Amino acid sequence: MGKGAGRRRANAATGRVCPCGSGRAYADCCAPAHGGDAPATAEALMRSRFSAFALGDSGYLLRSWHSSTRPASLELDPGQRWTRLEIVETERGGLLDTAGTVTFHAHYRDAGRPGTLTEHSRFVREDGRWVYLDGAQP
Repeated sequence: MGKGAGRRRANAATGRVCPCGSGRAYADCCAPAHGGDAPATAEALMRSRFSAFALGDSGYLLRSWHSSTRPASLELDPGQRWTRLEIVETERGGLLDTAGTVTFHAHYRDAGRPGTLTEHSRFVREDGRWVYLDGAQP
């Protein structure tokens, strides 16, 4: 994690709007998940993972990844800045579900150039908590 990521996390924690695009303060939105609370839905987990990318929190990304598909390590590109999340569609993934999907557009800037990652992500419960299983890009 680069030095800038720590600064972004500190700024986000002091009342800034959450990077996930919910419109809520980071402290009331994704910070509890980053601190260890379990997101209640697949979409909430997706939003917290986007915020983790935006804040450079690779540890949270690994912890929220299914054990069967989780990589051994994850190095985030310090030149890539995640700027905006658009949730396109969610299917299941609610409080009583055991699986769900979220389709999204994640906007970023890499070396000053804009880009968009579109993914259809699958989430499942593992040990009672939502985790990211895998995703497909159209």
